[in-house]
Amino acid sequence: MFYMFLCVKNFFRDKINSMAESLAFSKTSDRKIIYDEIAPQIEALTTGETDLTANLANICAVLKEALGFFWVGFYLKKGNQLVLNAFQGKIACTRIDFDKGVCGHSYSTQEIVIVPNVDEFPMHIACASESKSEIVLPIFAESGEVFGVLDVDSDKLNDFSEIDADGLRKIIEIIEKII
Repeated sequence: MFYMFLCVKNFFRDKINSMAESLAFSKTSDRKIIYDEIAPQIEALTTGETDLTANLANICAVLKEALGFFWVGFYLKKGNQLVLNAFQGKIACTRIDFDKGVCGHSYSTQEIVIVPNVDEFPMHIACASESKSEIVLPIFAESGEVFGVLDVDSDKLNDFSEIDADGLRKIIEIIEKII
């Protein structure tokens, strides 16, 4: 029995170590399938790593590679603003006030915000003119306060749905365990 445990333990250790080098996901347009495939890989990738920025950077890389988003990044609460942290994509706004933009709105309302057309969102901050739609999810600390937000932009109109909200919520739950 002990030998079997060691074999299983070594199998998963080897799988986790190989996660840093590769990502496995279906080549499909069905985002639900992709989210379901990458969530356990993200959990394995972040397990045992204590550096938050390293974890957030890898999560951005996974989301961008697997789903092909235009921009993926995190803004974390520092003082009275959201401050840019790990991201993948073009240069971004560095600081966002809590009452500005989609990120500030998500932070302030503590809700997931889906914007089908950023040009029609009154508080949108145009960090990149190519951005056409956006989804932002709050990240909660153990205390219940908002710790930061995950911001995902697309260069396509109406590119986000409840499937994205549900899939990204699973990723947020992993992040909330490591902050």
